[in-house]
Amino acid sequence: MSISRRCIFAAALAFSAATPVLAAETIKIGAPLSTTGPASFLGEPEKKVLEMYVEQINKEGGLLGRKVELILYDDSGAAERAVANVKRLTQNDNVDVLIGGTTTATTMAMVPLIERAEVPFISLAGAVVVVEPVKKWVFKVSHNDRMAADRVLADMKKRGLTKVAIISEDAGFGKSGHDETLKVAKDAGVEIVADEVYSSKDPDVTAQLTKIKNTPGVQAVFNFGLGQGPAIVTKNYRQIGMTAPLYQSHGVASKEYIRLAGDAAEGVRLPASGLVVADQLDATDPQKPVVTLFGKTYLTKSGSDPSTFAGHAYDALQIVLAAINRAGTTDKAKVRDEIEKTSGYVGTGGMVSMSPADHLGLSLRAFHVVEVKGGNWTLID
Repeated sequence: MSISRRCIFAAALAFSAATPVLAAETIKIGAPLSTTGPASFLGEPEKKVLEMYVEQINKEGGLLGRKVELILYDDSGAAERAVANVKRLTQNDNVDVLIGGTTTATTMAMVPLIERAEVPFISLAGAVVVVEPVKKWVFKVSHNDRMAADRVLADMKKRGLTKVAIISEDAGFGKSGHDETLKVAKDAGVEIVADEVYSSKDPDVTAQLTKIKNTPGVQAVFNFGLGQGPAIVTKNYRQIGMTAPLYQSHGVASKEYIRLAGDAAEGVRLPASGLVVADQLDATDPQKPVVTLFGKTYLTKSGSDPSTFAGHAYDALQIVLAAINRAGTTDKAKVRDEIEKTSGYVGTGGMVSMSPADHLGLSLRAFHVVEVKGGNWTLID
């Protein structure tokens, strides 16, 4: 069975496969991504997934009797380039829908323009600010930073770790995650006893970690960041002899983090989707067949293990294609409405049910706690 016939738009593909693709205008999907630069370990897998599945869809006849055209531009993680790219996509390329926004910073830079252009947009970024407050044309598929903070602090409390230090990047996803952690800490029964920040460009964070190490009573440390920063934090953490449990956010739920941090990553815990521990999920978990098939397909096609970021691109594409199929058109307002009606979609990130008040549609149950053991992810909860 082909990879796309297992998707929620299978009926549409089966119909299209039996009907010659008409010489009609293509369905245009714009993809403003960060495929180079500091966030490339997020953006490159996203790019691979979109290209992989769009190619497969077209081989099987397209959608609504039309071919799907992917128009992808790289912003290198720079907000100003992201804005220029989305202008080009909406004004020159006249795309029907947008999937992208690899980082919170690039996403939020694009949002005002996307709202004015009235083009449906599914972001792949992590911060809760992307969809809170709700924005008419903006959706997201990745677990947000508040969910990560809730899941991590709950695991700490379960282990009897109630005095916690935070270290985080000083902008974008790191800053948002830091702020959300402070908001939920009290209700979680956790006291924040130290709070340090670093820049994503810092080659060393020993000074900040030493302050944390010298803070009386620290029982665990929680790092919020993206890219190489968390790996540097992890290495420096071990180098100065810190032994308290170290937690990371879902922003590093990739084998690339383990590769960069090396042996220092052993014992680190973080929240992640079931995709990274597909083989360890219970046989009755509705996600298991989805993440298992996606993981195998991605590994076969790309030659590398799938990251949760690859999974976000997959989920966004399936939700978009299903919405276009239900709408029976690429009319932007109708497609937007159908995305908002997404209900019961089982994807790599969890079960998604959106609404006018919720443009994410994931519950906390979509997150698992995983730990690095033997250079790999191990399911904890």
